[in-house]
Amino acid sequence: MSSSTKKSLRRVSIKKRIRGIVAGTAERPRLTVFRSNKQIYAQLIDDAAGRTLVAASSTEKGFEDKKVTKIEQAKLVGGLVAEKAKAAGIEAVVFDRNGYLYHGRVKSLAEAAREGGLKF
Repeated sequence: MSSSTKKSLRRVSIKKRIRGIVAGTAERPRLTVFRSNKQIYAQLIDDAAGRTLVAASSTEKGFEDKKVTKIEQAKLVGGLVAEKAKAAGIEAVVFDRNGYLYHGRVKSLAEAAREGGLKF
């Protein structure tokens, strides 16, 4: 088994453990993060209804012309998801790091969302 396979299996098992604890509601949706090698995505999900309320990513318009590091890119996405959540009337969320370690891009997105006014 290659090391990349072990790594992804480890992340999936951590993700399952987290999802057993964390669930989003309409009043307090789940802020979930997905990071690929080049992009980062964030969604606010109402698990009770099974739908996405707000989504933001680094693939949206206005991001392609900015030459920034991936951590700075994550900060911009965190600010954007907080801004969209405020417009949708969402104040508080539960954070789902999706099996990723809480540092680097995941941490900078979470901190930017907090600075944008989301409570978690």
